[in-house]
Amino acid sequence: MNHATVVRTITAATAATLLLAATSPVTAASTRSAAIGDVQQAMDALAKTPGVVGAISGAYVDGKPAGQGSAGSRLLDGKGGRIPAGSRFRIGSQSKQMVATVLLQLVDEGKLGLDDKLGDLLPEVAADGLVERAGEITVRQLIQHTSGIPDWFRRGTSTAPAFDVFDFTTYYRPIDIVKMTRGWPRTGEPGEKFAYSNTNYTLIGMIIEKVTGHTLADALKRRVFRPLGMTRTYQLTKPPEGIKGPHGHGYYPDSTGTLRDVHRFNASYGNGAGGVVSTTHDVSAFQRAFTQGKLLPPSLQQVLTQPPAGGGGQQGSGLCGGRLKGNMPGGSAPGLTALTFASADGRLQFAMSVTLKTADTHSVIPAMIKAVEAVLCPATQR
Repeated sequence: MNHATVVRTITAATAATLLLAATSPVTAASTRSAAIGDVQQAMDALAKTPGVVGAISGAYVDGKPAGQGSAGSRLLDGKGGRIPAGSRFRIGSQSKQMVATVLLQLVDEGKLGLDDKLGDLLPEVAADGLVERAGEITVRQLIQHTSGIPDWFRRGTSTAPAFDVFDFTTYYRPIDIVKMTRGWPRTGEPGEKFAYSNTNYTLIGMIIEKVTGHTLADALKRRVFRPLGMTRTYQLTKPPEGIKGPHGHGYYPDSTGTLRDVHRFNASYGNGAGGVVSTTHDVSAFQRAFTQGKLLPPSLQQVLTQPPAGGGGQQGSGLCGGRLKGNMPGGSAPGLTALTFASADGRLQFAMSVTLKTADTHSVIPAMIKAVEAVLCPATQR
């Protein structure tokens, strides 16, 4: 996939800020003899991108570290030293893939079905038309963003958040988040077309809690984090919970243009849509297991890896002039953007997190793609 296609894929959802962006999975070139470029050098270059505060990354081959890097600073204006390369960061909508995996495991266990209706699973969101057409919307449509439910993050064509980014303390229940969209125009008929919506995954989080009798955080820990040895990963639940340990701080402009620290972005808005905090090691461990088919049977994994026509993936020629192909899910929230490349054979991963001081990521995304290629295909960058 060339730069333009990758950027289109990722930025299509960036306007929603909590994003799920993935290239279509295709046959990967062999990673057995892949040369890993200078990770630190790639981060040094990335940190010079306008709007970037700090950047960290880690490359992994067959589950073993192949390089780490950290550049820029932990705090604004070069303060706080560098971000520890192994520190935690919010992965944004990369969380959705993990949440969907838990839901599909429940489908595999016969606890619900892909064609089950939202209104039957969550009668409370069907009441009084809270979610229009809830009696027609299926689990599959929620997973694949074809439900037509509007996105709570933004209203209509606006690119600005539809909520107070700087409210770090008020707890909003998942159903309160869903209520934000009451009366907003639908994006289509149930099953008609792809239209990215964080609300779909807020509802999926609610379904998981209803079906399992456990919190989403606990379900993720039991079914994904613990089995994969993701010991430093957790799901944020309520404010003011934030990122444990030293970490990068992101900044977002308020109505006056003043940059404000948003490292404690309200955990209420994560839920199923983007609430996971992880590390380059742990998020790579998830991508390795998922890509190698260790978490779901093939028929259910395809619900995520083969999106509907016009959906969240685009077929491309591969990175590095077509030499390297695979998935690249991304996640973004105010003050941060994160990407993880995973080769289609599951052997190679490169995860990175960037903290920001801008609301505009359009220059940041191409720079991150360039860093991926500099590390994973160094020969093509000479």
